[in-house]
Amino acid sequence: MNARPLNVAVIGAGPAGIYASDILSKSGMEVCIDLFERLPAPYGLVRYGVAPDHPRIKQIIVALYKILQRGDIRLIGNVEVGRDITVAELREHYDAIILSTGADTDAPLDIPGIDAPEVYGGADFVSWYDAHPDHPRTWPLSASEVAVIGVGNVGLDIARVLAKNVQDLLVTEIPGNVAQALADSPLTDVHIFGRRGPAQVKFTPLELRELGKQPGVNVTVDEEDFEYDEGSQAALATSNQQRQVVKTLEGYAMQDPEDLTGARTIHIHLFQSPVEVLTDEEGHVRALRTERTRLNGDGTVTGTGEMRDWPVQAVYRAVGYAGSPIEGLPFDHKRHVLPNDGGRVLGEDGRPLTGVYATGWIRRGPVGLIGSTKSDAQETISNLVSDAEAGLLGAGGGEAGELGHDAVMALLSAREVPFTTWEGWELLDAYERELGEAYGEVEGGRGGRERVKVVARDAMTAISRSSDVPVDLIGRPDADRVPQRVAHRLDG
Repeated sequence: MNARPLNVAVIGAGPAGIYASDILSKSGMEVCIDLFERLPAPYGLVRYGVAPDHPRIKQIIVALYKILQRGDIRLIGNVEVGRDITVAELREHYDAIILSTGADTDAPLDIPGIDAPEVYGGADFVSWYDAHPDHPRTWPLSASEVAVIGVGNVGLDIARVLAKNVQDLLVTEIPGNVAQALADSPLTDVHIFGRRGPAQVKFTPLELRELGKQPGVNVTVDEEDFEYDEGSQAALATSNQQRQVVKTLEGYAMQDPEDLTGARTIHIHLFQSPVEVLTDEEGHVRALRTERTRLNGDGTVTGTGEMRDWPVQAVYRAVGYAGSPIEGLPFDHKRHVLPNDGGRVLGEDGRPLTGVYATGWIRRGPVGLIGSTKSDAQETISNLVSDAEAGLLGAGGGEAGELGHDAVMALLSAREVPFTTWEGWELLDAYERELGEAYGEVEGGRGGRERVKVVARDAMTAISRSSDVPVDLIGRPDADRVPQRVAHRLDG
């Protein structure tokens, strides 16, 4: 192993993959790192999972940009593992592979009526408004009353984007098709439901405060939803963040009704557990039925048997994300992660697969923020380095000339895969910024636009590869790339 650099492939160019690559590059080992990404652009959920009106959160991109700009980590975009190259082939060409593919689908919610056509996955809605190239360009926004199930930041994002004045969104990178659909929405009310109380919600203080700063949008909480048991008090005593959340919720509850003059209202309902989506005779959503809950003393809740039906015409599930299986690797279908021990991926026999590692949400599930992601990466890389030093790693493809970057680039070129690079991302980044500048000022003195996202995969790829750019920058997704769960919404 000491005769040549260690060849490592990292799969997924979101924060988890980039941080793992950065830590490995600074490990003291001589190493060549290829960072693969299935989309033509890097940054994963920071680009395609954060609401466009969250510029402070997107400052994470600045840190990620500085890592990739160094040039010692080679970005290979528009390459999908399982489609363009297999896990087995990567294991042949690299001494180690690190999976950092994240969590890209919605966690399931098993209640009657959840399969009604107007029940949507929150992750899919986020992918639509964030202009994911492999999702349909349209979204059904005909409901005037909407339910959002889940009291985390994704639920807040969904409610805020649905209710917000579209002119206030136009200062972001939001593309034209999304802006037009939101502008035409007849929405008046968004109801957010959580089954526990204010001491247990998963909102973060900043996002919850921002919810009430939207012009023309009311935010309400029922006074009866403020109950605290011993477990709740303990949670508040140990978490300043949770105390801030509760203080903000109480502020919404204490507003004078005469001050709630907005055309749209976001209602936050606590101690309401969804039990059924009710449909009409034609099978369309007409209401969400919830059961009132009560605290048990330890912060958990029990149903009271008191039911209530809330008239809504659409329901969004925002109860968490889930990872997806990776072809050629074992998968824990209960936890929606790669089975692993300290980042070492485990085979069917429970023993580590030589040279296969995981980090981020595909390793631990969709919990934790950037700090947890860095901690994950540190442990995974520490174990990889330990295995390398023990002489356990080695690619299966033969002599050094057949391994690593050059061999894989030749393979992708032979298959005519239009892969993109870091230099290509810089071209696309500049192009999107130019679109923002060309847009000019948003009406109402709101200022200009930093960028406008290019949506179509072929346009993103063409710009990145300096080839002819299609006239239509929004386009339609490739039908064979669209997730099956949303394929029915394709145009035409």
